[in-house]
Amino acid sequence: MVLIFRFFFSFSLISGCGTFTFLSSAIAAISGLLMGYELGLISGALLQMSSILVLSCKEQEIVVSSLLFGALFASLTGGFLIDRFGRRFAIIIASSLLVLGSLILLPYESYGMLIVGRIAIGISISLSSIATCVYIAEIAPQHRRGFLVSLNELMIVIGILFAYISNYAFASVSHGWKYMFGLVIPLGALQAIAMYFLPPSPRFLVMKNNDEAARKVLERLRETSDATKELTVIKSSLKDEHQYSFLDLFHSKNNMRARMLVGLTLVFFVQTTGQPNILFYASTVLKSVGFQSNEAASLASTGVGVVKVVSTVPATVFVDQVGSKTFLCIGSSVMAVSLVTMGLVNRNIHVNFTNVCKSQSLEDSFLHRPGNLSGLTNDSLKDLFASMASQERISFNTQRKPDIAGTGEQNRTALAGGKSTTGSHTESEEVPVVLKWLSLASLLAYVAAFSIGLGPMSWLVLSEIFPGGIRGRAMALTSSMNWGINLLISLTFLTVTDLIGLSWVCFIYTIMSLASLAFVIVFIPETKGCSLEQISMELAKQKYVKTPLCWVSQRREKLVPSQGRPRQPSLMD
Repeated sequence: MVLIFRFFFSFSLISGCGTFTFLSSAIAAISGLLMGYELGLISGALLQMSSILVLSCKEQEIVVSSLLFGALFASLTGGFLIDRFGRRFAIIIASSLLVLGSLILLPYESYGMLIVGRIAIGISISLSSIATCVYIAEIAPQHRRGFLVSLNELMIVIGILFAYISNYAFASVSHGWKYMFGLVIPLGALQAIAMYFLPPSPRFLVMKNNDEAARKVLERLRETSDATKELTVIKSSLKDEHQYSFLDLFHSKNNMRARMLVGLTLVFFVQTTGQPNILFYASTVLKSVGFQSNEAASLASTGVGVVKVVSTVPATVFVDQVGSKTFLCIGSSVMAVSLVTMGLVNRNIHVNFTNVCKSQSLEDSFLHRPGNLSGLTNDSLKDLFASMASQERISFNTQRKPDIAGTGEQNRTALAGGKSTTGSHTESEEVPVVLKWLSLASLLAYVAAFSIGLGPMSWLVLSEIFPGGIRGRAMALTSSMNWGINLLISLTFLTVTDLIGLSWVCFIYTIMSLASLAFVIVFIPETKGCSLEQISMELAKQKYVKTPLCWVSQRREKLVPSQGRPRQPSLMD
């Protein structure tokens, strides 16, 4: 972590970003680290909690989705908080709430309190995800905005990696999930304190008619003694923008409705291409394809975290040179190829995804409820679990049809403390080594593709395409779409894979990846090297509604830095 920070700090100095601007962005981006940790943590913690609390598959889905309930609620209300009280204040509130939610989880081993704590954490990460992107975009210089906003995504994937490492480190520790949840408390408290000493966004200060404070903040951020020129541009752009109301997002004025549809569709593809479920259920997915123990699955999912970090670094460093649109196209293309491969591999693995949580629930129902262990010997326990495995193959593997009555007798014999003559010979079906590692390789390629495309670039685009006066509310609305679809998919993921199989889920995600590629090519503008004011001015022109393809064919002519040129008129003038 320290080495990564030093690398990006040196890079920021070389690229003319400014020390104070980079440090302010990095401290704000700690929200991304906390968010990524909380998103990735549940993958391993769920393996322990489901045993201790004896959770069914549906209850596991609710535990995962409870965070998303909180996130959805915050996204519906957070935009007004950000636009009214400021981006910095919202980040401080979010960090404090994350500390509170984590503290709720530690003293209790209760399903209900687990849900309450996860909802509080969900509110925190949703609010911080909106506020952080807006804050960084508004303090960054135009030529390094892509780098600094993508820094938040890099911190998210580092947080996911730390979560996976934590999952592995505490996989065999008694009540290790409490340590996992508790590790974020000091960092969340430190960020809340550090943000208090950082300056507000200069654009927010202008919106509040505090021009003198905004000028001082700009001079400090740009390390210059005169920021009058940039302040004048910001004031000119925000002169009419702060008059926007929430309903204006759905009107045709200045193409706000078109911009809103672009933003909503983009976050729709972020979710429906399937990446969030890989985060939440990574360990469970890997167990289903042959990494049988909790430790093995957690270690393999740590590899997923490493790949996310390594893939996000080049996207973060080169986005201002290559452009967000190019990265989005590359990412969606590779995702489609890797998902097809993953689906074909899983077609040849005769293990249903939900076997993992169902077998665990069956075992836990005997091991963690009083009175079920009396009279059982080691041999009878082995026979009992062997018979459970046999029952699962009856339910999910249509290629085999053993005698159900015999299996029931097998269970009764084991529970009575006797030996079964056939149960000891029943073993779980092994996944071929080649298929197991090919499945892992395609999963890693899929994760890498998302980490250079839809992962960081979607939020960069969203932070750029809306006017400053309504940016917080627009981001909140798109965030609501993001968390709402995430909630729906995560709440039904185990159920859907039980019905159609993991391979068909992969094929559906493939179709969505191809659709996202087509959408990006046609509708997403290339904005590299442009100020937020230039982007807003160009996107307000009526022709972007009439001819969306001009975002592709004319982007280099229209969305170019206007330094040294007179300001061009637009519909906003």
